[in-house]
Amino acid sequence: MSLKAFHIIFVLVTTLLFLFVGIWSLGQYRQVDATGFNLLSTIASFTLFLVTPVYGYFFLKKLKHISFL
Repeated sequence: MSLKAFHIIFVLVTTLLFLFVGIWSLGQYRQVDATGFNLLSTIASFTLFLVTPVYGYFFLKKLKHISFL
């Protein structure tokens, strides 16, 4: 597996993980324990959920001459 293929998988899995953690921490903030940490982790997770695909786009743009194999 090449570095390029690994990064595509890594960015996809990381993006989905940030989405899951954001939804989970928002639920924790709203229902169970309304602490500042839960609100902070919600904001951070959703922010990273939006930033991670941007990183993946620029990485693929930089390595467009390298094959996936």
